[in-house]
Amino acid sequence: MKTLTKIILSGAALCATLSIGQAATAEVGKAAPDFTLTDINGNQHSLAEYRGKTVVLEWVNPECPIVMKHYDRSGNMPKVQQAAAADGAVWLQINSGHPGAQGDYAPARAAAWQKRHGTVATAYFRDQDGRVGRLYDARTTPHMFVIDGGGTLVYAGGIDSIRSGNPDDIAQATNYVTAAPADPILSGRRQTEPEARLSAPRGYGFAAGKPRG
Repeated sequence: MKTLTKIILSGAALCATLSIGQAATAEVGKAAPDFTLTDINGNQHSLAEYRGKTVVLEWVNPECPIVMKHYDRSGNMPKVQQAAAADGAVWLQINSGHPGAQGDYAPARAAAWQKRHGTVATAYFRDQDGRVGRLYDARTTPHMFVIDGGGTLVYAGGIDSIRSGNPDDIAQATNYVTAAPADPILSGRRQTEPEARLSAPRGYGFAAGKPRG
């Protein structure tokens, strides 16, 4: 597998707290909006502190069937995380479910879920008011965003090309985050094809920080 950092070129009970660094919402090809969140271990992180590194944002709901496809049923997402970590990339997991939502795990339960699946993530956040989710227009889980070392959002969309809950499809799918030769992340160049930069996210839909209604 080609490496992730090289190819980008420029490369409290613990309820999440947040401050938004930019009012503008995320847009591929432009600067990724800054944010600050407190992780499930009580440590504060800002996107700005990771400038110079590739950053992957993964919106997650442990009980989403598509998330389960890539964790419980295949171990695919942890493998992608391991490859990213080996390249020095930062991987941030964000759960924007409102308090009490499906998959809104308390910190200890979220940490246990990570351990059970061998998750390799820099941090896991509970964005319970949904402000970061809305900032990035995160709409499903998993919804993936890749930010290069210069702070530019270079990809937003699904983890791969197949809209399915079947883990057997993973081997045939184009992985938009790490494995597609035409992907801007892997090729080291920005592609003109829309799919190389932006794809429809696939998974459990949600409204960031809001109950369904």
